Amino acid sequence: MKKLVNLFMLMALVAVSTQALAAPPADTLAAIKKSKVLVAGVKDSLPPFGYIDEKTRTIIGYDIDFINAIAAKLGAKVELKPVTSASRMPQLQEGNIDIIAATMTKNAERAKVIDFSHTYFFTGQKFITKKGTVKSLKDLEGKKIGTAKGSTSEQNVKKSIPTSTVLSFDDYPQAFLALQQGKVQAVTTDEAILAGILAKAPNKEQFEIPAVQISDEPYGLGMRKGDKNFVDFVNKTILEMEKSGEAKKIYDKWFGPNTQFHLQRNFKIVADK
Repeated sequence: MKKLVNLFMLMALVAVSTQALAAPPADTLAAIKKSKVLVAGVKDSLPPFGYIDEKTRTIIGYDIDFINAIAAKLGAKVELKPVTSASRMPQLQEGNIDIIAATMTKNAERAKVIDFSHTYFFTGQKFITKKGTVKSLKDLEGKKIGTAKGSTSEQNVKKSIPTSTVLSFDDYPQAFLALQQGKVQAVTTDEAILAGILAKAPNKEQFEIPAVQISDEPYGLGMRKGDKNFVDFVNKTILEMEKSGEAKKIYDKWFGPNTQFHLQRNFKIVADK
């Protein structure tokens, strides 16, 4: 009996120790300064925000450049962990990553669970369709529309076109493949992401992004709820990047007129109210 009690006590101690190890730090900023490593959750198949470079086999993109700038300010190395739209918030809350830089739209529902930085990118939700098939939202009523699981795009399209059938995939490239195969009539997400998908498509001349927008999409860097020191540091850093011109330089690198993802910059990084 004594051996059994000792075994249960040992199991309880192991469980407590495991929980302690898995628990995220109370002060992420202090933890990063100590470890000299910033762990970021990013997309790895979504150009130009986060994707694997064919030459270096490393993840590059707009989001990654922001993470690199924040890490440089901290004097820390960067560790990138691929996430999906559905997995990024759980990964953050579980302490597997320190920050989300993964095309994440700021909204009130998410802000109840995590904290966001100031808006560091702004776009709007649109569609990729076969050329000439869609002129207005009415053309998508009753149609099958592809998007990504756990995204705001998924919620927005259901509200905007309630008669449509929304098919949710693990990521947007899978949704676009379904469009190419005729399994859906449109793919919906933020215009900047759609532009990246279309730019990489071998048969891009068959598709277009119609002038049909259903929402505004402000992107924020996601951090754990109540992690004030880290949130303040990140906000201060990206405001400084805007003031110095570094933020615009990163934008032009990925979306400027000489890129395949060209989009006009219609925002500046400012302190959100």
